[in-house]
Amino acid sequence: MISGDDFYKVMCAMVPLYFAMLIAYGSVKWWKIFTPEQCSGINRFVAVFAVPVLSFHFISQNNPYEMDTKFILADTLSKILVLVLLSLWAIFFNGSLDWLITLFSVATLPNTLVMGIPLLEAMYGGFTQSLMVQLVVLQCIIWYTLLLFLFEYRAATLLIHDQFPGSTAASISKFEIDGDVISLDGRDPLRTESEVDGNGRIRVRIRRSTSSAPDSALSSSIGITPRASNLSGAEIYSVNTPAQPHEFNHGNTDMAFNNADLAFGYRSASPRLSGYASSDAYSLQPTPRASNFNEMDTTTVTTANTPIWIRSPAGGRVYRQHSPAFSGVKMVWESPGKCQGGGERQGCKDVGEKDLSFRDSSKFPVTEEADSKPEATANQEMPRPLVMLKLILVMVGRKLSRNPNTYSSVLGLLWSLISFKWNVGMPSLVKYSIKIISDAGLGMAMFRLFMALQPRIIACGTKMATIGMAIRFISGPILMSAASVAVGLRGVRLHTAIVQAALPQGIVPFVFAREYGLHPDILSTGVIFGMLVSLPVTLLYYILLGL
Repeated sequence: MISGDDFYKVMCAMVPLYFAMLIAYGSVKWWKIFTPEQCSGINRFVAVFAVPVLSFHFISQNNPYEMDTKFILADTLSKILVLVLLSLWAIFFNGSLDWLITLFSVATLPNTLVMGIPLLEAMYGGFTQSLMVQLVVLQCIIWYTLLLFLFEYRAATLLIHDQFPGSTAASISKFEIDGDVISLDGRDPLRTESEVDGNGRIRVRIRRSTSSAPDSALSSSIGITPRASNLSGAEIYSVNTPAQPHEFNHGNTDMAFNNADLAFGYRSASPRLSGYASSDAYSLQPTPRASNFNEMDTTTVTTANTPIWIRSPAGGRVYRQHSPAFSGVKMVWESPGKCQGGGERQGCKDVGEKDLSFRDSSKFPVTEEADSKPEATANQEMPRPLVMLKLILVMVGRKLSRNPNTYSSVLGLLWSLISFKWNVGMPSLVKYSIKIISDAGLGMAMFRLFMALQPRIIACGTKMATIGMAIRFISGPILMSAASVAVGLRGVRLHTAIVQAALPQGIVPFVFAREYGLHPDILSTGVIFGMLVSLPVTLLYYILLGL
């Protein structure tokens, strides 16, 4: 039976976290203390320093030689069970990879570090901190890596479907990725260059797009004059139509003009700040950039038989779908069809170069053009599994190498292995330097949640939010309890496993969803709204399990 003292301990652990969120919400929404730029700076500090140091602090203090095998096995079994069920649904019931990734994130990846450790310690005692840290280690090293693998696989699949439709992709023998391509997530426009050798095998090079708008000198030399536009963050340039079609080359930018066209470029003004925190706040990407997960970046608007090219300064996905902002929008690819530098390469022929990028397209209707080619989609072939595996492993490796949590988790685990093996203590100078940052990390992690994650608490709509909350707080604990009982977990550890499965949505799955443009509104709602309702939900589980 839960006593009044037990309830008070739980409230003492949770109320300070909610107080930090309330202060953050009031600072931004009510009192206007912080600007969006200042919020972005705070988020970046928390992501690059505070949270990684907090992770290192907990992981380094956990004894890896005394890990609870049954508890870890129960958690692992529950996640594998969810993954198997979703895979069967995707294979036999026409489920999509997109929803498999999202549902797996919602059902199995809670906020263990920030919420789980203080909450479970207040409920069941200090031994739960070690259990939660063990789950944090597994999440960072295994499950987040698997999630990233799935996201990169999805991005690679989209790339291949768009660039090499039908049976063409089966002939791809190698992908070459430039060093500055960190991910296929689509936050930067990418360009593919394809070559076919004498045996019909295709070699594909992926690089960041170098195409850009005409500069001022070029604009004046060809008669381009900027005029005011009602498009946010873009200027439109009109071009006097020449009498005969011709092509003007400037660097890597190809511009084709004819009697029926008006060509437009863009000049980046002040980029529109996203309602979401930039995903650069959570990783060590080389070039921070503001963006919004549902904005279109390259479109062609056809009005009175005149195509208008619009390119957003933020960079992003190229859609083959109608835009809700314009009528008659049709997406096209840039395909110069020439070897770079002109002419044919020796021993090969150029298949083409294309700008591409990927974003969430689930909210846009499909055009007649897409509907008219169901057979092409059905007959889509993929490169050999080894070729795809190499591509995805390279991308995952580059992504992980720029994530500060990767280093903090690995370093924390290495130090704990050394420390508890040979009874080596951390020097006080280092220990207290880490402690002062980690102490701030917990409060600041909560502070940032309402500061920059989203403009609305329920971003995905009430129906989808209800489904997400049911999966998070009902299905997740049920599956965890079944896996725990199956491996023989009993008593307080069983209760701990069930309650930790009912924690709110983890922040890292939202970050991945945001970066790859896959249902970020659902994951964001799971983080924020889930944080608000998690206290009564976990208290309810705590009381019911204590009866």
